[in-house]
Amino acid sequence: MTCCASLSHRNKVATKDLQSLWLDILSVIASKVPRGQFITWFKDTAILGHEGGKLVIGLPLPVSLGWHMEHYSSLTREVAQGVDPDIQQVVYTVDTGLRDNPTRTVDLLKHFPEQKRRKLPNKQEVRLAEGLVSKILNPRYMLENFIVGSDNRLAYAACQSVSLHPGGRYNPLFLYGGVGLGKTHLLQATGNALLKLIPGATVVYVTSEDFTNQVIEAIQRQKMEQFRRRYRVVDVLIIDDVQFLANKERTQEEFFHTFNALYEERKQIILSADRPPQELQMEDRLTSRFEKGMIADIGPPDYETRLAILVEKAQEYELFIDRIVLEFIAEHAKKNVRELEGILMQVVAQYELEQRVPTVKSMAEIMCKLSKDPYAKDDVIGFSVQPKRMATFQDVMEAISRYYSVSVQDMIGASRVREILLPRQIAMYFLKKYLRISYANIGERFSGRDHTTVMNSFGKIEKMLHNDPQLLREVRALEKELDFV
Repeated sequence: MTCCASLSHRNKVATKDLQSLWLDILSVIASKVPRGQFITWFKDTAILGHEGGKLVIGLPLPVSLGWHMEHYSSLTREVAQGVDPDIQQVVYTVDTGLRDNPTRTVDLLKHFPEQKRRKLPNKQEVRLAEGLVSKILNPRYMLENFIVGSDNRLAYAACQSVSLHPGGRYNPLFLYGGVGLGKTHLLQATGNALLKLIPGATVVYVTSEDFTNQVIEAIQRQKMEQFRRRYRVVDVLIIDDVQFLANKERTQEEFFHTFNALYEERKQIILSADRPPQELQMEDRLTSRFEKGMIADIGPPDYETRLAILVEKAQEYELFIDRIVLEFIAEHAKKNVRELEGILMQVVAQYELEQRVPTVKSMAEIMCKLSKDPYAKDDVIGFSVQPKRMATFQDVMEAISRYYSVSVQDMIGASRVREILLPRQIAMYFLKKYLRISYANIGERFSGRDHTTVMNSFGKIEKMLHNDPQLLREVRALEKELDFV
C-alpha cells in the first residue's frame, strides 16, 4: 500500500468512527425532539472533528447556525457528554459541502424510519355507552398547550380546577367569548384531561345543534324515554355554542331536565356560548342554573399572548421564522386566535409551495391580500405601506445580517470563516447588480479588498444560483425583502 493510499484509508476509518459517534448521539436526540424538527434540522449534519475534549459539528447551511445555537446546543452537548464523557465542549461550523453528501453525513430516514401509527376511523363521532353519540375530542387540544394570557387566565384556571375536581364547586362551568378565541380548545382540552384522570368516564362532547337534532329524532321516533336514559349515564357533558338553543322550546325543556338530573348526581357540566347567560334568549329557569356555577369570559388576546401563540404554532408547523416577522404579525393581527392561525397558514403555504422564507415585507403582502378591500390597508390591517424607495448600502447589509444571523461588521471585516463568506459574497453580488456600485468601490467598503475579489464573489454567486436551489430560494427572499424584484 502506497503512502497516499494508506493516508486515504486512515481518513476513511476516521470518518467512519465520527459517523458512528454522531449516530449514537443522534439516536438519543431523536427520542427527545419531535420527528419533523429532528429530520429538518439534523439532516446533512456531521461531526467534523473530535479532539482535546472539543466536538466540532458541521451544519450544511448558514441559516441553520442560529437555530441550532438557540434550540439544540444545550441538548446536543448534554447528550454528547452522556455518550462520551471526554467531550467538554461542542462548537458549530457551517460546511456547505455537507449538503446531499451521503459519504460524510448520516442518512436520517434510513436510520430513523417513521413509526407506523394506528389510523383512527374516518369519522367525526364516536358511539359511547347505551347508544350515546359524542364528537371525537381532538387529541391536539390539551390544557398544557393552551396559551394563557390576561384575557383568558380565569377561564383556563377554572378548566384546570374542573379537570382535577369534576362535579365540584365549578359546576356548571360556563365559558363565553367571541368567535375564534379558544373556547373549543378549552372545552375539548378539559374533556381530554378528565379522560386521562378517569379513563373509564363517559365524556360526551356535542354542539347545541347536535343535541337539538337528537331531540328531534327522538320525538319523531317516539323514543324520548330512551333519549333521557342515555343522557342520565353521562359523567361529563360538554355542550359547545349553547346560544343556538335559543327559541327551541322543546329542546330547552329536555336540556333542562337533563341538566337537573346530572347536576343532582354531581356530574360535571361544561358549556360555552358567545355571550353571558343573562344575554341568552332562553328560559329563565335555564339561565339561572347556568349562573349557579362558574362563569368565565375569554377576551381577545393581547399582544404578548398573540406573539406567544404564533411562536407555539410556528414550532408546531416546524417553520423557521425570524422573530421580527412574528412580532409584525402579532402587532397587526388583533382580532382573534383564528385570524392568527389563518395568516400563519398562508406563511406555511408560501414556505412550502413557493419555497420563500417569510419576511416582514412578504407578511405585509399576505395581510393586504387577505383584506377584502386591498386599498383600505390602514383601516383593515393596521399599518400603512411606505412609498417604495431605492435600497441603500446599509439596507442591503442589514437585511443580509438579519437573514443569516451574522453581524454587518463581520461581513465587512477580514474574517474568512465559512458562515461569514457566503453572506459577504451575496452582499457584494447585490451591491453590484442592483445598486450599480463599481467593483473597486465595493472593495473599498469591505476593508479595502481588491476589485478582483469582488469580481470573483459576484461571478461565484451568479454561477451558484444556476446549480443551488437552496441558495436561489435564499437570494429570492432577500430580493423581495429589499424590493429588488
